[in-house]
Amino acid sequence: MQKKDILLIVASIAIAAVTGISTYAGLNSVLLFALSAASLVMVAMIVGKATEQLGNRLGPAATGVLQSALGNLPELFVCIFALRAGLDTVVKAALVGSILGNSVLVFGMAILFGGLKNGRQYFHSEPPKMNAVLMILAFAAMAVPTLTYYLHTPAESHLNMLDMIVAVVLLITFGAYLSFSIKGDKSFRPDENGGGHPNSWSLPITLIVLAASGVGAAFVSDWFVDALTPAMDSLGINEVFSGLIIVAIAGNAIENIVGIQLALKNKSDYAVSVIMNSSLQIALVVYPLLILLSFFLGGAILSFVLSPLLLAALALAVLVSAFIVFDGESIWLEGVALIGLYIIIAAAFWWG
Repeated sequence: MQKKDILLIVASIAIAAVTGISTYAGLNSVLLFALSAASLVMVAMIVGKATEQLGNRLGPAATGVLQSALGNLPELFVCIFALRAGLDTVVKAALVGSILGNSVLVFGMAILFGGLKNGRQYFHSEPPKMNAVLMILAFAAMAVPTLTYYLHTPAESHLNMLDMIVAVVLLITFGAYLSFSIKGDKSFRPDENGGGHPNSWSLPITLIVLAASGVGAAFVSDWFVDALTPAMDSLGINEVFSGLIIVAIAGNAIENIVGIQLALKNKSDYAVSVIMNSSLQIALVVYPLLILLSFFLGGAILSFVLSPLLLAALALAVLVSAFIVFDGESIWLEGVALIGLYIIIAAAFWWG
């Protein structure tokens, strides 16, 4: 294990310990929220690092499976605790915000910084094109319950069942996508050369760190949700803006950092893959899984029914990112446009 990895783990433990002590000491809610958000980001980085180490031992295909299962672990815990606390509005906004943040903000930053450093960047368009098509189909599937609700169709009285059906279909779709991307067309397989990094952790250490970071993610997520509502009240931030911007960015720290770093290194294929796959996993796995879990958690019941503005924001995120990846190249100006769009959408939700 390298020195920087040890420092990362020590720093994460220290911040988590301070957060835990501060939570039980009942310190200022805004300070607790900032500490818990920092802890969440650190835990997310460790989960990502441990997943990468284990994936490198098992091969590129297994790495993709592990990333889909563990990459969004901190955000999944945050949403579970938020649902148990009755904050379903925050959860909906956070899930849409994760897709928006990755597909618009992080993608825009990666294109901007990568383009400024490396000029016009090129990437194989077939995998992200398939990803974009699946995101459009996922959006269409998630839009059906919303339209059913606002148009008052006969299915409105059966929205819970409709949500469950949509959730199961999306999970099956992701299973098919995973099978195809690993075993199907060779152009969709992870690159065997240059995609991974040499292992610096032993297998026992990797497993211990992965298990410990999973437990840590659960505790930190609980503290984060506990501090969320008091902090929102103190700062005058509404639930939708908090979920759409703050929770979404904190919960997707891995993809946010890694995607931009890869673009700066001119590894456009990997940058686009990390960023786009994160959005796809939210749409096809995390959101549907939370829909099904919400019926058993004992808190709020989550639904695919979104406000019109949230639905529009989701549509913009999916369609704009699709247009950019279809030609297999990017310039820094496209990054500026994406970041600008994100700022405009965020501003629209500032007032609720």
